[in-house]
Amino acid sequence: MSALPQVRIFLTALALLCFGCASADPAGSDAQTLDRDFARSTLQIAGADAKLHAFRVWVADNDTRRARGLMYVKQMDADAGMLFIYPRAQQISMWMKNTVLPLDMLFVAADGRVIKVAANATPQSLETIESEGLALGVVELNAGIAAKLNIRAGSQIIHPAFLKR
Repeated sequence: MSALPQVRIFLTALALLCFGCASADPAGSDAQTLDRDFARSTLQIAGADAKLHAFRVWVADNDTRRARGLMYVKQMDADAGMLFIYPRAQQISMWMKNTVLPLDMLFVAADGRVIKVAANATPQSLETIESEGLALGVVELNAGIAAKLNIRAGSQIIHPAFLKR
């Protein structure tokens, strides 16, 4: 009896196993995974009506964390988000590749002032979303939160990352 059929079966099974691993979620998609890889913090946002709104955020404060962001996350609490912090104020470009949640992106100047709100960013989109000014950070929230809480350009983010420098 030839071993060739057994080798083919083994190779087919191995290929299917590898395909399954390659298509699996490589970064994790739940809060526990984010909690393992990111520090947590809180921030407040003063909306245009001066009401304060508190959020629990994961902090993306280095290249690896900023590159990972909220990719693959399938759900997020209404009071949760991610704060991207950069080493210096600069033009910032974001995209939604591998991001399955629609998001509001708040581009934030060094003094904590929101300079742009990109509302309802399209999941999985490769479209570039620009800060349109010098930003030190970006806050990502569930889509619709900015409109619901009256957060717009000029609103204030209160967090130690945006203290006067």
